[in-house]
Amino acid sequence: MSPTLKKFLITSGLAAFVVIFSSVVIARLGKTDATKPATDATTPATTDGALNAPVATATDATSTPPSTTAATTTTPTTAPVVAPPQTATAPIGLFTARVPAGSTAPTAPIAIGSLDPNVAPFLVTFAPNGAGINEIVFADFWKTVGNARDARRARAANDPAAMPADSQRHVLDKARAVGKTMVPVLSALGIEVDGAFVSLIGPVWAQDAASPGVFRTEVVATDGTPWLSITRTFVGPAKDYHFALQHEIKNLTNRAVSVRLAQCGPSDLAYDATSVVEVRRFHFGYLFPPERDPSQSFVTAHGQMFERSTIIGKIGENDHVMWPDVAAKDGNYGLSWYGTTDRYFTLTVHATYAPPTNASRLLTSVNEVRAYSNGRAAPADEVRAELWSPVVVVAAASSTSLDFGIFAGPLDPKLLDRTEPYLGLNMGDLIVYLMSGCCSWCTFAWLADGMLWFLSFLHDYVVFDWGFAIIALVVVVRTLLHPVQKKSQISMQRFSRAMAAMKPELDQLQKKFKDEPARMQQEQMRMFRERGVSPAGCVGGLLPTFAQMPIWMALYAVLYFAFPLRQQAPFFGVFQSFGDWTFLADLSAPDRFYQLGTPINLGLFTFTSINLLPVLMGLVFYFQQKYMAPPITPNMTDEQISQQKMMKWMMVFLFPVMTYTVPSGLTLYILTSTCVGIVEGRAIKKQVDAMDFSVKAGGAPKKKDFLGRLYEQALSRAQERGAKAKKFKDR
Repeated sequence: MSPTLKKFLITSGLAAFVVIFSSVVIARLGKTDATKPATDATTPATTDGALNAPVATATDATSTPPSTTAATTTTPTTAPVVAPPQTATAPIGLFTARVPAGSTAPTAPIAIGSLDPNVAPFLVTFAPNGAGINEIVFADFWKTVGNARDARRARAANDPAAMPADSQRHVLDKARAVGKTMVPVLSALGIEVDGAFVSLIGPVWAQDAASPGVFRTEVVATDGTPWLSITRTFVGPAKDYHFALQHEIKNLTNRAVSVRLAQCGPSDLAYDATSVVEVRRFHFGYLFPPERDPSQSFVTAHGQMFERSTIIGKIGENDHVMWPDVAAKDGNYGLSWYGTTDRYFTLTVHATYAPPTNASRLLTSVNEVRAYSNGRAAPADEVRAELWSPVVVVAAASSTSLDFGIFAGPLDPKLLDRTEPYLGLNMGDLIVYLMSGCCSWCTFAWLADGMLWFLSFLHDYVVFDWGFAIIALVVVVRTLLHPVQKKSQISMQRFSRAMAAMKPELDQLQKKFKDEPARMQQEQMRMFRERGVSPAGCVGGLLPTFAQMPIWMALYAVLYFAFPLRQQAPFFGVFQSFGDWTFLADLSAPDRFYQLGTPINLGLFTFTSINLLPVLMGLVFYFQQKYMAPPITPNMTDEQISQQKMMKWMMVFLFPVMTYTVPSGLTLYILTSTCVGIVEGRAIKKQVDAMDFSVKAGGAPKKKDFLGRLYEQALSRAQERGAKAKKFKDR
């Protein structure tokens, strides 16, 4: 390409970029001006839903809604909690909620559960508004591996004073601010009464001091006539991380009333700034319709796991309904459970399945799940979910129940795949060993599932340590790949020696046809056929590495997401016996050979520690090149030789950089596998050296291998294209 043409293309490209960029900016500015709301610009546009649902009368559904404060601060003191049926006449006017007569809204509701793991798996503290949860704090899960170690030692020594601070415990979920309103977890947002929405967020709930976890409120008309009594009861928690939420809605009138309850459902769990990818997801377990599954016993989540980015995209398109989506509607699926997950934990609501007393797997108390965003930019953005019940008609002086179970715990297959009710509800589908984003297609989730099973088997029954289990996995994989490795080495050596033997003839061809590259390639291919040499023989040496790539990717997902490996030290914690050394204290994190006091931000990476295993891996790769790298062949050009040398150095430097922040269990696997491969390669090389690879002209052609056939086909196509191009040029 001439210099003048290059300058023209560069100038044209820059001009096009400026024009396109200016057009986009002008279009966005025009769109912003045209769509700017009349309200305060700092108010998110995506926080609608039950919190800002219109409050309507029974006769006028378009009346202007009062503010949240106005709807929740009216607290008349007439009428008991359970009143005799009242005469109701229309029109009714606006409804409001209030604390039942004789009660007061608690400022510090009594908690349930415990921070003692021998008593309960977590502590649930309640918020003073919405009859919801302020925090779910685990009793024996900690933020860091050091906290977990200190807690174990304090319990072993029976020294409560040595326990880490409660602030270091892992918090599953907590109340969050939506605008100026604090919305508790699983709180009651509101209730529709004959089509009129009544807000239940605010100091309208009373708690019985003798019954922790029990909250009551009343819904009354503006004339003070009681209509409904609502009781929310949190039951538990049990040792399997389970508790339940029961609702009793009593009709206090002398006529039927339709109700629909809105609650804050499982929403975004806490953002993890140390995560390399977004790991928060939304899951729905469902049943097929009776005509497809008459027994109604098969729960699946296939096709109903959504990445967080997908949900935010739907919200941006003003589509707030997560369940049922189009597929669920078309398939007439029945919801069984809904949950949100992060890397290791989940908060999930599910059907009250408890055979033989309740064998139904349908979550009948929820028929719609909506999603809303706070409208902020990442990482401050949040997705909030709402659970809406079906419309239920409650007969006069009667009551209805809207109950569901709750799982607030780890994504542990030993729990979700083996314990009821989780087993019967197939809640093991919450566990997904899958990297998000562009890596999702290459994670090989099915392989990851099998790998975790095999690693667990090695850990539980063979070596009793996760580090040794990974090393044992290396031995198994390398043993299975040994035939491929040996064949690859033989192929490389045969090709290298054949090329050396044919070098004089190849040099003659290059001189004879130096002005006819296509003819020279044809003659080379003819010579290769006559001598039975595969042109792609040198590629075979890389087959074992390529064969292990799916295993590396699957192992990455397993080590990153598998709860059983969370904060697990390999080799029986031997390195931690040296003054609580951070080196290899957690297989799911970098090895942290030396912990830096102050993190160093280098743009692409923020160094919090010096990690040893990736550095060792680079050194091992360097030595591996001497035994495993494809040899330089006589027919290679200087450019090809330079490219091959560059690839060698990329392996030495690029892999350590890529794996510097990955779980140390993965670098341990790759490092061990490479070391075993070097030893294996030297042993194979001794066998290969004793083989006869002499090439004689006029010998019987050998059958080409698969790679050789592919190479020859590609070369033939290239020659055909070159001939057509030459013919077109000659016209």
